[in-house]
Amino acid sequence: MSMLASISSLLRHRLPGLAALCICAALIPAEAGLAASRVKDIVTFEGVRENMLVGYGLVVGLNRTGDTIRNAPFTRQSLEAMLERLGVNTRNSEIKTENVAAVMVTASLPPFARHGSRIDVSVSSLGDADDLRGGTLLVTPLMGADGEVYAVAQGSVQIAGFSAKGDAASITQGVPTAGRIPNGAIVEREINYALGALPSARLQLHSPDFTTARRIAAAINDHLGIAAAAPLDPATVEVRRPDGYDGDMVALLTEIEQLSVNPDQPARVIIDDRSGVIVIGSDVRVSEVAIAQGNLTISVSEAPEVSQPAPFSQQGETTVVPRSEVNVKTDKENQLAVFKAGVSLQELVDGLNALGVGPRDLISILQAIKAAGALQAEIEVM
Repeated sequence: MSMLASISSLLRHRLPGLAALCICAALIPAEAGLAASRVKDIVTFEGVRENMLVGYGLVVGLNRTGDTIRNAPFTRQSLEAMLERLGVNTRNSEIKTENVAAVMVTASLPPFARHGSRIDVSVSSLGDADDLRGGTLLVTPLMGADGEVYAVAQGSVQIAGFSAKGDAASITQGVPTAGRIPNGAIVEREINYALGALPSARLQLHSPDFTTARRIAAAINDHLGIAAAAPLDPATVEVRRPDGYDGDMVALLTEIEQLSVNPDQPARVIIDDRSGVIVIGSDVRVSEVAIAQGNLTISVSEAPEVSQPAPFSQQGETTVVPRSEVNVKTDKENQLAVFKAGVSLQELVDGLNALGVGPRDLISILQAIKAAGALQAEIEVM
């Protein structure tokens, strides 16, 4: 503070304007330096959502890599039903084709998808097919959760993986029994949602938080100049349409989604024990605690020697004499370290790195600090 006062005094006499600028810059709150996010990146608008579609179909044209009809009765039944619809009767006859595979077809219907627009579909084998390369999906209705058909899919299946085998060896890369059909489905039914005529709209936060919801409502009210937004709970902010946006909710939401907000987040530590990945949030703090980390290494090596009798000796025989060497090593350099109260994330990481702690040991240390009540954060194990 004395250095800042000296600099300010010096600048006040020579450059008064610059001195005021420096003092104002020093008084800017820390929150202003945080990375701001657009509202559209941290919320979703209620009603503007995708819908899951699913269907059952047949892929034909495979090169003897389809389902075994004998082992997949559903494939046989589907094939017979399809041929009957086309005027071919195959009941009570033996079918031995290996060029057909039963598949499940899935897709996501985007919000406000219109009649005749196209969407991508995913195709996955249902039976014992080996490969779907070169196959063509026949007309497959895609239904929603209400049982209504919203799209119809058909087209050539694109497979990223492959499988090849011989008499004594085989190789498989990727998943040859699952693929995609870009623009493979046509929307046949629209989902009506009159967004423009709504009197109010709700914003749903991706990560519910009281502080973030209040900041979003404040940013919207500051932009509109009236109290049109209010947080209902940590996950929802309701916006009432002002008088200047009569019948035009789309214009209102377009302005709202471009506003910048500094989202808040709880102190959290994410641990993936399988891969050893650790993610520590910036707000994680540690109370005063002492940490010691060291390993005891014991190594045993065998170096047997051969013992032979003296030359021209009438007695004795060649034998193997065992020799064992045992070493005990203790990491004496890893001493007890004390972390003061309120340690920041950077100080915590630097201190643990100075101890030579690896990811696996760091997971155990963080869990031990949490158990001791010194870690002011939530630990989430994936």
